[in-house]
Amino acid sequence: MVDSPAFPPASLIDPIALMQIRSLELRAKAVVEGFFAGLHRSPYHGFSVEFTEYRQYVPGDDPRYLDWRLLARSDRYYVKRFEDETNLRTHLLLDTSKSMTYGSLPYSKADYATTFAATLGYLLNTQGDAVGLVRFDERIDDFIPARYRTGHLRRIMLALEKTAQGTSTNLATPLDQVAEQVRKRGMLVLISDLLAPLDDLETKLSYFRARGHEVVLFQILDPAELTLDFDEPKLFMDVESGREVYVDPSLAREQYVQRLQQHLDAISTSCDRLGIDRFQLTTDTPLESALGNFLRSRQRTISRSTSRSRST
Repeated sequence: MVDSPAFPPASLIDPIALMQIRSLELRAKAVVEGFFAGLHRSPYHGFSVEFTEYRQYVPGDDPRYLDWRLLARSDRYYVKRFEDETNLRTHLLLDTSKSMTYGSLPYSKADYATTFAATLGYLLNTQGDAVGLVRFDERIDDFIPARYRTGHLRRIMLALEKTAQGTSTNLATPLDQVAEQVRKRGMLVLISDLLAPLDDLETKLSYFRARGHEVVLFQILDPAELTLDFDEPKLFMDVESGREVYVDPSLAREQYVQRLQQHLDAISTSCDRLGIDRFQLTTDTPLESALGNFLRSRQRTISRSTSRSRST
């Protein structure tokens, strides 16, 4: 599934301006605060409440837990969430392979993806949720288990500040290693360009789904990668072989775009089959839009979990 941005322009920060903030944590804070400030100025007011302490009332809920003050303000019925409904362990899986270092803008895919991972980490920690981090290329380079404790967010930020300079992407091996180490059911957020052979991707993701994990996939691409909108030959990752190749746009544009679209369609089909939320983002997309996509996906996860709990 691919969702388009759904937030008013007033709430969005230009990614080029955002990347000029040197501190990664301040960058993340700016996105989160800008996102919620924009919601309060827009028709989406109240969105943040639904994702933090409250959920909408459904038949079968105990009316004693209705928030009557919120009803008076919003004319909508909400109930207070219990702790086990909202505490969702989340691991951020960040691709740091060589293909992520490409960028036609003043920053790379790696810069954008790292800032997005930092934003999610900052938001989850602020809400009191356990968050962990996995940085990988051909193998796992950093593994920080999901925790919520003093100093944990700083540990994640320090790991994210490392320069992405990995080798080729190998999704199978890192995902196998994650499966060995992440035993408790939770949410896995995969942030990658996915410019690698997809032979084992669906098998690995289906394993996580069978174990009860919720999986969200954010595919990060540079705008130039989608259209070959440049004049001189550039180095790109071949999506079939996984090898780096020089591409002359005047000779290869049509064939390249066709093969890339087939690759993207295959990813989309696999995610649809497994019930995985997949969002395709280009690096010129304001990060508030990406954050909104994550929150919508997280709301669906909590709703499904709540429904299962009430049915057992």
